[in-house]
Amino acid sequence: MIITRSRAAIALAMTGALALGACGSDANKTTTGSAGAATTDCPTGTLKAEGSSAQKAAIEAAIKSYQTKCTGATVNYAATGSGAGIKQFNAGQVDFGGTDSALKEDEAATAAATCASPAWHLPMVTGPVGIAYNLPSVASLVLNADVAAKIFLGQITMWNDPAIAALNSGVTLPATKISVFFRSDDSGTTDNFTKYLKAAAGSSWTAESGKKWTGTVGEGKPQNAGVATAAKGVEGSIAYLEWSYITQNKLGLAKIDTGSGPVELNSTSVGKMIETAKQKGSGNDLSLTLDYATKVPGAYPINLVTYEVVCSTYKDAAKGKLVKSFLTHFASADTQKTLESLGYAPLPASIQSKVQAAVAAIG
Repeated sequence: MIITRSRAAIALAMTGALALGACGSDANKTTTGSAGAATTDCPTGTLKAEGSSAQKAAIEAAIKSYQTKCTGATVNYAATGSGAGIKQFNAGQVDFGGTDSALKEDEAATAAATCASPAWHLPMVTGPVGIAYNLPSVASLVLNADVAAKIFLGQITMWNDPAIAALNSGVTLPATKISVFFRSDDSGTTDNFTKYLKAAAGSSWTAESGKKWTGTVGEGKPQNAGVATAAKGVEGSIAYLEWSYITQNKLGLAKIDTGSGPVELNSTSVGKMIETAKQKGSGNDLSLTLDYATKVPGAYPINLVTYEVVCSTYKDAAKGKLVKSFLTHFASADTQKTLESLGYAPLPASIQSKVQAAVAAIG
């Protein structure tokens, strides 16, 4: 994986406000030494979780370090996609679900019925969504929402199309057919990408936005990993992917022209966009509203927030303690530091402090 200095800076900004305790083996408790740290039990037992593939690298790293410290606990996470994760959570088959999109009203109602208490969205990581391309001869590419919409709808089919060329003065674009790849499964990455196209491309995006891809061209693959592998194997391909999958597979990453000039995906540009996020939920339900059509100079517009969807109060008190224990570790300063190299961006400080309080309130 390519690790950039900007990614380290992005993750480092998150750690200061997420100073929660990790688990240890001394009497099944540990106390962190940082300011504002919490003392957390290390209960024994097994958690099942499922959902977002965008957070796969982050949550797997958190699980590994958690199980090293809390040796009597096991956390199993299946990165099957946001849609599958929510379906499993609402069916009572997993203890928490990972999703890159907030639950719809009917999904939230089902979750509350399953939990017998309100379900909460707890943001843990922010993963920017990039437009990846496979053109070995093109080191730098600029797209905007209008052109991206037309590519993903099959209205622009060649890389040397005049509309693409107009955004890339001085770049020699090959006369290569564009091969579109998209998510075949219900996906929070798809939801956030299509929300961006709907908000920023206006009438050029004629398909629907949502977890299910409704475009009419291209080839679908499951999860971010499936799309990335397919795009890597086809010269001339284009795909939307969570940032870490683009760097892992050494694909090109397009700059996005929001109307205020081309914006590169980096720590500064992501931070400028995430700073505009507003809390949509109330109390400890921390779902966010993102401004995909932002024209703030230097703000990168395509981002997703991965939430762990939990019961505010678990029917099984022991299970609730285990969920709280793991998520406390996941949100801790020490754990967040280990994620710096994985390309996950921080939440605004105002939201970070609310995550601490919400995790501590899980019953």
